[in-house]
Amino acid sequence: MADSDHKRATAEDAVLRYLENHHEITDSLLFAAEVKLNPDDIANAIKSLHGHGYVVKQEITKETWLLTEEGKTYAVQGSPEMQLFLSIPPEGITIDELQKRFDESRFKIARAQAAKSKWVDFGKQLVTRKIQHVDNDKVQTLLLRIQDGKENVSTLDISQEDIKSLTKRKLISLQVKKLFSVRRGPNYAPERKKVATDLTRDMLQSGDWKNMEFKEFNLNAKGAPTEHGCLHPLLKVRKQLKDIFLQMGFAEMPTNNYVESSFWNFDALFQPQQHPARDSHDTFFLKVPSTTKELPEDYVERVKRIHESGGHQSRGYGYDWKREEADKNLLRTHTTAVSSRMLYSLAQDCAQKPFAPKKYFSIDRVFRNEAVDRTHLAEFHQIEGLICDRGLTLGDLIGVLEDFFSRLGMSDLKFKPAYNPYTEPSMEIFGYHKGFGKYVEIGNSGMFRPEMLLPMGLPEDVSVIAWGLSLERPTMILYGIDNIRDLFGHKVDLGLMKKNPICRIGLESN
Repeated sequence: MADSDHKRATAEDAVLRYLENHHEITDSLLFAAEVKLNPDDIANAIKSLHGHGYVVKQEITKETWLLTEEGKTYAVQGSPEMQLFLSIPPEGITIDELQKRFDESRFKIARAQAAKSKWVDFGKQLVTRKIQHVDNDKVQTLLLRIQDGKENVSTLDISQEDIKSLTKRKLISLQVKKLFSVRRGPNYAPERKKVATDLTRDMLQSGDWKNMEFKEFNLNAKGAPTEHGCLHPLLKVRKQLKDIFLQMGFAEMPTNNYVESSFWNFDALFQPQQHPARDSHDTFFLKVPSTTKELPEDYVERVKRIHESGGHQSRGYGYDWKREEADKNLLRTHTTAVSSRMLYSLAQDCAQKPFAPKKYFSIDRVFRNEAVDRTHLAEFHQIEGLICDRGLTLGDLIGVLEDFFSRLGMSDLKFKPAYNPYTEPSMEIFGYHKGFGKYVEIGNSGMFRPEMLLPMGLPEDVSVIAWGLSLERPTMILYGIDNIRDLFGHKVDLGLMKKNPICRIGLESN
């Protein structure tokens, strides 16, 4: 027999034998001490016997106050305020001399409590007694009454105000114990019968099964949890968003390049080289390989020209564009770098065959050199959608956004003018969140500037509308998570992965 089985059997035998001659066990903790067995073994035995009807148990919660280590010290030596009072001679004492008799932390407590009790006057020159005698050290007296910890909270004859004061000073702490009172049950017997758990071949052959008692099947018991893979909440929401894009006729862009050149990430988007976002404080630049060697030279020249002197009715930025800045490798800061590559590829196709409208989307990881807090990480996921067609207007963008977000269950939208280097006009998107009771920012949008599109080689009458948002924000709202570090990163609770519910994004029901 295993050690745990032996302990359980010993505890069960002690309980049943005691009840053979006694009406009740009133306190399982005291009973365990009396029979010199572990209280946990007794508690487990009582639960098991109760489940099989041998005993009837009643759970009791017992609360007692215990002294902390600091409280025990004061119970012996007296409170700090009393020690300070007794250290002051009738003629008074300087504060420096008085302080030498205490350690720093004890002196601060003593000074504050003595002043609060109006026992002592702390003058500029001397510390003197305000009263000549203190008849009772109330704190020590209360601690001595509580010291044994045997008296139940409900019967302790100390006012709630005194309890609150001692608790605030961390001199006492509440100890909560759970125990049982036990009586004989409907199936009581002085000795527990051994029940068979399986019907064996030998029992059938010998006929012993006729006189044996078998353990009942618990048909409500849960089976052992299976080990299996689990989807992260971000993957569930991502799948739903991807399905929505596909339902709207969008094609997914390849997003496998985490490492991107500054040219595709910034310059191709008509973002100037002196823009703050290109600083190392906001972007992760690579040391090896530090630069790219593969850029379309004719396109690079057109981008350089549009930055320096403009074109297509634009004045440009009027600065000396540097190739070495464009060649720097980095971890992409947005998936719009992927969009710039796709639009350039589309423009090259236009040179070979007639232009055909396109709708693209992407959902993947991006990187920013940001301070990590409850709402920001150095890496996160960006959702991006774009439509490339002739004659698109801001009204088309608003219509597509209303269609897209209505499929996320957000039909009440507002738009606010904004600025982006590569879109004009630009809009921030706000959606009404019923749980928060207010409008919250859910994304950004705009129409790509001609300075970005025309150097690629797209026809002049072709426009591109686009929008983007993070994947983490809607996921946090859907799953009630208020700290992004609980959703993504090395601090994530793996239990969340196993227990999170399915994602239920979809068309809003009427």
